Amino acid sequence: MFDEKKLRYLWNRTVENLVREGIIRSEAVRRAFLKFPRYLFVEERYKKYAHLDEPLPIPAGQTISAPHMVAIMLELADLKPGMNVLEIGTGSGWNASLIAELVKRDIYTIERIPELAEFARRNLERAGVKNVHVILSDGSRGFPPKAPYDRIIVTAGAPDIPKPLVEQLKPGGKLIIPVGSYHLWQNLLEVIKREDGSIKVKNHGGVAFVPLIGEYGWKE
Repeated sequence: MFDEKKLRYLWNRTVENLVREGIIRSEAVRRAFLKFPRYLFVEERYKKYAHLDEPLPIPAGQTISAPHMVAIMLELADLKPGMNVLEIGTGSGWNASLIAELVKRDIYTIERIPELAEFARRNLERAGVKNVHVILSDGSRGFPPKAPYDRIIVTAGAPDIPKPLVEQLKPGGKLIIPVGSYHLWQNLLEVIKREDGSIKVKNHGGVAFVPLIGEYGWKE
């Protein structure tokens, strides 16, 4: 078993590497990564691997994303203090902790799998995160009670851009979402909502995520 000091040392090295490679570009994202290391959000048996830049297993057959992928999405989202943010796909709770740290306010995150929602809640509590609200629901439908959102970040691959998520964005807001195949690659899309309600889509290249299951995602 690795002790906390060793885990922290390895994690700090990972963050340094991501900065050196230009993946972490902003000081705010760097500080958030250092405050909430990935090893706080995985099971004990995987903590010694948490510094590796690759996905790791979490309960219910899902994964926690590789650090570089999380950093890329956060940098694309360009999160600022005070923004109203919705995350789709809570998973371990790690990404939600980073988002909440960046916007300095309550955020909402949706998870469809009860086991994972509880896993995330426990992780967030142990990490001392108090401004993340985990909701058990169909993430492809968004979360209308707290809309409109400045940013929506989706951590699962959809077959297309879910209409409810675009509707729940503020004008000028951004949706970051992988779109494409169920089993293979998706494209990471940055969807910007114009003032007239239309959208502008930027493609940031190939990624691989677990599928977004739901009414406006893939069917089980």
